[in-house]
Amino acid sequence: MTTRRLTRPLLLCLAVLFAAAQTAHAQPANFKYIRDNYTRSDYQIPMRDGVKLYTIVYAPKDASQQYPLLMTRTPYGIHPYAKNAFRFSLGPNRFFPSEGYIFVYQDVRGCHMSEGTFDNMRPIIADKKTNKDIDESTDTYDTIEYLLKKVPNHNGKVGLYGISYPGFYSSAGMVQAHPALKAVSPQAPIADWFFDDFHHHGAFFLPHAFNFLHFFGQERPEPTPNRRFGPLFNYGTNDGYKFFLEMGPLKNADAKYYKGRVAYWNTMAEHPNYDDYWRARNLLPHLKKVAPAVMTIGGWFDAEDLYGALKTYKAVEEQNPGIFNVIVMGPWAHGQWAGSGTRLGNIAFGSDTSAFYQKEMELPFFNHFLKGKGKNKLPEAYMFETGANKWHKFDHWPPREVAKKRLYFHAQGRLSFDPPAGDKDAYDSYVSDPANPVPYTAAKAIGMTREYMTDDQRFATKRKDVVSYQTDVLDEDVTLAGPLMADLRVATSGTDSDWVVKLIDVYPDTYPKDSPEAKMAGYQMMVRSEVIRGRFRNSYEKPEPFVADQPTKVPLELQDTLHTFKKGHRIMFQVCSTWFPLVDRNPQKYVPNIFQADEKDFIRATQRVYHSRAQPTSVQVGILPRK
Repeated sequence: MTTRRLTRPLLLCLAVLFAAAQTAHAQPANFKYIRDNYTRSDYQIPMRDGVKLYTIVYAPKDASQQYPLLMTRTPYGIHPYAKNAFRFSLGPNRFFPSEGYIFVYQDVRGCHMSEGTFDNMRPIIADKKTNKDIDESTDTYDTIEYLLKKVPNHNGKVGLYGISYPGFYSSAGMVQAHPALKAVSPQAPIADWFFDDFHHHGAFFLPHAFNFLHFFGQERPEPTPNRRFGPLFNYGTNDGYKFFLEMGPLKNADAKYYKGRVAYWNTMAEHPNYDDYWRARNLLPHLKKVAPAVMTIGGWFDAEDLYGALKTYKAVEEQNPGIFNVIVMGPWAHGQWAGSGTRLGNIAFGSDTSAFYQKEMELPFFNHFLKGKGKNKLPEAYMFETGANKWHKFDHWPPREVAKKRLYFHAQGRLSFDPPAGDKDAYDSYVSDPANPVPYTAAKAIGMTREYMTDDQRFATKRKDVVSYQTDVLDEDVTLAGPLMADLRVATSGTDSDWVVKLIDVYPDTYPKDSPEAKMAGYQMMVRSEVIRGRFRNSYEKPEPFVADQPTKVPLELQDTLHTFKKGHRIMFQVCSTWFPLVDRNPQKYVPNIFQADEKDFIRATQRVYHSRAQPTSVQVGILPRK
């Protein structure tokens, strides 16, 4: 078992990943250029309700021309706060400082040096009646209005961007936008926290939430340049599987470790279903009447906000016909497009895909819409094809030419496009034991590793509580494009269960020992994966137990992909019911709220995956025709 050490638990998840994006390519020469060519000004910008938001502006010293404003709003800090200090990087990537922009950084309400109270995924107020009706849309609007009046030498145009949580603030800023806001790039934006980040179809991503909130969830009683407080406890190990298994049921997280000091953990525990609390924080229905040009960025291997990128693009496209709205999806982990994009874990991408994106997509997008520079050459969808390692330009996403087909599960682990012809009771079974859950990675780490979405799955294939189905060796390349939709036909001897589905690219065993690809012989690359808490199979609002041992349909959306399974490879799907500690353990006995489950509620269950004519398990895929 390999060990993946992360600085602090899980790199503080989103916070540190965003900070890494902000300092990508921050070389000393770039810092010297910024210090020599920019001035810094600090502002406390009043909002309509009187709350002041701390904002730092870096403007070019050269006043011979006017510049657009390019802004990011974040809960993670806009360091350095010392008045005469400068950032090591400005803008979305290293190419921006020499282009000439007025760069704006703002602490959102209730974070670091800004006044007010922080609210996670603050809901949009659609019908505002007074100045007390504030949201992230109004804070963005008021900030732009102030900057246009107070910051000299601008050209009247504003851009907005951000990765992850700041991606959410970018999306929110498009709602009832200020007329000067001309270009927005939500990047890995959080869209709906019941499907992004901490939840996936109601299943709880335990280490991602627990480790992030360990630091970010501590209260900030008053403005401070350092929101990150000391650790609440010592993990005592870098083995997350061991740590979270010994923690026991979710109710022990607060009792053993947080001890009431992380209020948001308890808030989530009070809302296990998709109720009004979560619905209010779903930004997607509010992305209407969007006026700015929009370029949404995502990574095919983003373990945190793949849902957010794909659904944000789709919501803007469907609710705002006629506006400029494009999507870029690269072969990246969360925020990787702001750093180096040559590989992820064991999978190489053939080039620095991040540098290509930064120079050929991100910079031209803002230059065109904010400076009137260059022709707009961005397609509707600029997508990287993993497996074949090449970029594609599509005029529609998903591609119009894809043929929808189904891959069916069969006896003896077979997978094919032909439906099963077996009898009505044909199924595979396994015993799912919460005391011995399937690990999500063979690596040892206290949190969610960024590489797990391309990890070799042979460690899981060997387990008796995982079932696998694979095609014959492919005699030609097969490219899957667009959405993947699993139609599971399953049964459980318990009354609740999780269902995990993985799409896997099985490499051939035939690479020569002295070949550069030798280490990839037999590799089982995870291409896409998803999980659903079975109680939500019919409704996320009204969960319901399973009837023990009764065949049941469980639909599961796996999100989009663009991946080529090369000739000589195989296509595989895996199914299991635990994915630990990435996903908390389902007791497998129905309880109203798993956050309140006791140890005695956790039981073993016999699971069935059907592959008969009457109960065919399949996954709908899109096949892109070969050219």
